[in-house]
Amino acid sequence: MTERLVGTVSRGVRAPIIRQGDNLAQIVVDSVLAAGASEGFAFHDKDVVAVTEAVVARAQGNYAGIDDIAADVRAKLGGETIGVVFPILSRNRFSVCLKGIARGAKKIVLQLSYPADEVGNHLIDEDLLDEKGVNPYSDILTEARYRELFGKVAHPFTGVDYIEFYRQLIEENGAECEIVLANDPRVILNYTKNVLACDIHTRHRTKRRLATAGAEKLCGLDDILNAPVNGCGCNEEYGLLGSNKATETTVKLFPRDCRAFVETVSQKFLEKTGKHIEVMVYGDGAFKDPVGKIWELADPVVSPAYTAGLEGQPNELKLKYLADNDFADLSGEALKEAISQRIANKEGDLKGQMASQGTTPRRLTDLIGSLADLTSGSGDKGTPIILIQGYFDNYVK
Repeated sequence: MTERLVGTVSRGVRAPIIRQGDNLAQIVVDSVLAAGASEGFAFHDKDVVAVTEAVVARAQGNYAGIDDIAADVRAKLGGETIGVVFPILSRNRFSVCLKGIARGAKKIVLQLSYPADEVGNHLIDEDLLDEKGVNPYSDILTEARYRELFGKVAHPFTGVDYIEFYRQLIEENGAECEIVLANDPRVILNYTKNVLACDIHTRHRTKRRLATAGAEKLCGLDDILNAPVNGCGCNEEYGLLGSNKATETTVKLFPRDCRAFVETVSQKFLEKTGKHIEVMVYGDGAFKDPVGKIWELADPVVSPAYTAGLEGQPNELKLKYLADNDFADLSGEALKEAISQRIANKEGDLKGQMASQGTTPRRLTDLIGSLADLTSGSGDKGTPIILIQGYFDNYVK
């Protein structure tokens, strides 16, 4: 038998431009099979097909407008002065949502975290905080004080001054605006008891602290458009979380009913190929840029749905540990055979064993979804489907 010399392979698969109402499950299967025929690769059990959430939501027609957002915000938070706490700094992710929120209130008190938002977009360089003697754990900065200390600050990637940008959006949509920078969400209660918590991964703690401190009307972004308003799209679990700008006045929401979609695609592959192919829907990956410091994961989860074979975490041995410790006296074929035997005979959960230290203790869906996101990119590659092969292989397979 010829030894396999290639491990994991991740391929971007081209697909037609997806529109509302398209049979996306069939398009995914047809596109992947056509790629296999064109490039000459076969399919195997435990291959993974990952489909970006953007095309799933687009096929579902899961959209909403700023007037739909405004109506829900007004109904749930009263329509007077609303505190908007800890939004991320993003034209794509939050700007259209903010337009709708502003239309649903008479005044917005916008509380921003600093020196950065939750996913790493910076308002202030940490070194400047030290230089100016600002303590982000305790100091509350008004907009005027922020300008006095730091002046006009443009985001290094987008060139946008987000304080100026968000103020303009709020005022253009009919609300008065006041901005404060503070890292304790309870600061907003000095301005209003009606609060919309806009953070993503820390939202449950933020809402708990606000509720305990006396917030009267309290929602998160996951509570806005968690049901249709005027017949618009919605997401029952995540609301506005995971939404993206579609147009200047509409957002594409995070997709719904993704479990049924992945199961349908997997079944179609089984019928066409005879192979049990795992399927997942993926959004943003979870990784940090070392230069821009952005963490990337602006969706509430990396994967909203996946087939059962993608549940769990890797359970791996560290090859270099085995080579440098357990089998330090071996080399060549003897070393290869010893390591192969150890891998072939590994049993149970390896957590806590020295030979597994340094392996990545993350969920498979977070790892594979991040790989898929990096493969597809966010621009014009035109590959909303990713085929990953060999991910579950190891040194002895």
